[in-house]
Amino acid sequence: MDHCHTSGLISLEQALDTMLGQVVPLDETESIALNDACGRITATPVISPIDVPPFANSAMDGYAVRISELNANAPLPIAGKAFAGAPFNDAWPANSCIRIMTGAPIPAGTEAVIMQEQAEVSEAGVRFNAVVHAGQNVRLAGEDIQQGASVLPAGVRLGAAQLPLLASLGISELRVMRKLKVAVFSTGDELQPVGQPLQDGQIYDTNRFAVRLMLEQMGCEVIDLGIIRDDRTALRAAFEQADRSADLVISSGGVSVGEADYTKQMLDELGEVGFWKLAIKPGKPFAFGKLQHAWFCGLPGNPVSAALTFYQLVQPLLAKLAGHHEWHLPPRLRARALTPLKKAPGRLDFQRGVFASNALGELEVSTTGHQGSHVFSSFSQGNCFIVLERDRGAVAAGEMVEIEPFNMLLRN
Repeated sequence: MDHCHTSGLISLEQALDTMLGQVVPLDETESIALNDACGRITATPVISPIDVPPFANSAMDGYAVRISELNANAPLPIAGKAFAGAPFNDAWPANSCIRIMTGAPIPAGTEAVIMQEQAEVSEAGVRFNAVVHAGQNVRLAGEDIQQGASVLPAGVRLGAAQLPLLASLGISELRVMRKLKVAVFSTGDELQPVGQPLQDGQIYDTNRFAVRLMLEQMGCEVIDLGIIRDDRTALRAAFEQADRSADLVISSGGVSVGEADYTKQMLDELGEVGFWKLAIKPGKPFAFGKLQHAWFCGLPGNPVSAALTFYQLVQPLLAKLAGHHEWHLPPRLRARALTPLKKAPGRLDFQRGVFASNALGELEVSTTGHQGSHVFSSFSQGNCFIVLERDRGAVAAGEMVEIEPFNMLLRN
């Protein structure tokens, strides 16, 4: 972490590579009920205990037939009916067909199912006006999933696309990674909890509130230590408590070099923590490292800076710690700027914007307005980051820019 203490700016990519290169996923797992598994991460591959479908069944409402008995214009009498949940189990006479419904088990001897739209029913029986081939409209047992097949790998976040699949296999319990424990607190005498009246010079503690919400959306177990005043003894006690109880400790405020020297000195005593100057805007000051037991991330004090550094740096760190192998940010897209964008070269700029498709299907983006690091309303108004390159200057309306759509943490 030698570069962490230099006076130069480091890129977002350097910071992220350093962080992800040091942490390894937790190895503690637990078995939980399927009903409690939403948002959890699979710890082992999920293996199907059954074939899906479990038996051959009809893909259509129609008639089960034996192809050798289909003679031109010769009607076949209906020997019986097969329904989903009520199969045809009687003897099937020669030269006859069976009325069958979608999902019904295929009667023994069936070679094809002819859909009802290709059949003419009369008192004499059923005539078919279709070219029929073996296996037509028949779903074979195990055609979707075979018994013993891996249906989900380890490291998948379970949600509405995965859990119904597991329910269809009769899986009522599965092994998942245990929840990450994350301790969070804010520092500063100027902060006041939400719900308390503001005194002179005070502001509400937006950062801890926002960080806690994002942690909960990521399925973490949050240990909220509240606001820690600018007192060395109180701050040390908070760090030591957090280090004992959490996998990751997140603080906001006090990470600018020189802003609170005792914070840096204390963290150096408790572990190995680097104070970085990131080449991004907003979010220049950031700290990362290892305490005695837990990892540590120090966010900037400004609300937008704290949210951005959490989103771009802490979020992928949490995903790796949690064992979420398939996690990734939404891909960046190209869009035409509809409004001018202020920008000075020197830092990668994440401005908040609103993008949409025009009548031609082309992406267009507008700024949410003032981009100050205190303007948190820009997140509620926007649906993407406008990502302006480090060396780029101001953008004129009509120029092409990169956008990064918000993921679930910030999506409206």
